[in-house]
Amino acid sequence: MIIGAFFCISIHLTAQTPGLGTWNVLTGRFNYNSKWSSFIELQLRSQQTFNHFNYHEVKGGIAYAISPSLTALVGTGRYITYQLTDNFKTPFLVSENRIWQQLIWNQTFQSFRIEHRLRSEQRYTSNGYRNRFRYRISGIVPLNNKTITNKTFFLNTSNEFHFNNEGVFFEQNRYYLGGGYNFNSQLSLQLGWLNRSDFFTQNRAQYKNFLQTSVQFTFSKSKKSTIKNLGSVD
Repeated sequence: MIIGAFFCISIHLTAQTPGLGTWNVLTGRFNYNSKWSSFIELQLRSQQTFNHFNYHEVKGGIAYAISPSLTALVGTGRYITYQLTDNFKTPFLVSENRIWQQLIWNQTFQSFRIEHRLRSEQRYTSNGYRNRFRYRISGIVPLNNKTITNKTFFLNTSNEFHFNNEGVFFEQNRYYLGGGYNFNSQLSLQLGWLNRSDFFTQNRAQYKNFLQTSVQFTFSKSKKSTIKNLGSVD
């Protein structure tokens, strides 16, 4: 009902950015023990299929497992957006340093897992300071095993809402549908379709489709370190 309410908002002018972009993610996680973990993530995005790269980011952070189903995280990163045509064409459009805090709550129903993610962001951009608040709900289903363990195929879908406390309240929506393969406790791969919707003033909106590829490496200090979240941090 909530999703339907957002998309029933009257939009007078819409635009579909032509071509299929790419959204490439490389994540490294390190589990210190059953409570503490850290990560680093790199991203490259393009407006066309592996061409017209116009965005890159690097970020990292520290997470603490409050309970088996609830994890808190703080992170920071550097984000650069370039001109939409050509590859990293300068001058860039926006540069940003960002700090964020988030909570991830997992619900498990037999083999089906639902993930709720709440995030608060403080964004220091070349266009000024901004706040943003995000909520993402994800569903992950293993296909050939009861749980996601070694040699497991899985499906993953999510929808994320981006809100501002000033300007356009409902700024962006990201819908993802894909699948992946968990090779072992150290390596997993995902591939899917991501639709990004950006909303502006005067009831204007812009839509873009991306092919998202995500590779994740996980390293653990001990066998008791079992913290593992599939998919990209972003």
